[in-house]
Amino acid sequence: MKPSGGQARRRIGAFDIALALAGVLLIVLAAQNARPVVAVLRGDGVRGTFTAQRAECVQHPGHEQCSWIGTFRSGDGKVVREGIAFYGSERGTFTPGATSPAFDVGRRGYVYGPGGSNEWVVVAGLMLAGLGLAARPLLRLRRRPGEAVPAAPSTD
Repeated sequence: MKPSGGQARRRIGAFDIALALAGVLLIVLAAQNARPVVAVLRGDGVRGTFTAQRAECVQHPGHEQCSWIGTFRSGDGKVVREGIAFYGSERGTFTPGATSPAFDVGRRGYVYGPGGSNEWVVVAGLMLAGLGLAARPLLRLRRRPGEAVPAAPSTD
């Protein structure tokens, strides 16, 4: 039965709900990492020195991934973090005992070099994908029944 006015009733299906929930999950994951990623992007944090102790490497089919583990000491000596990884380091980045300027944004397990990182790209991508998936059911409801989805312009 159609509602008054002759318009068909719009519905959200189970698939749309599942996509929206997946979108919300992506938003939550991105939001959890937003604060430290923005701090790294801005270069905020406690400045100090990283002293390399050892490289820890994991073999994957076709390549190796290494991180240097060492000690971070703030410039004023008040913050000391042992067993911390230098983000983005590889086997050839350091030798045992080598030092590098670093900063600590409070992220568990990592300090960052002067160049920071590009982690924000992944977090921004997750956030945008999550927003898109979460908004999909709402966008579908806005379309009138029988309204065609606009076709892509021809490139002929």
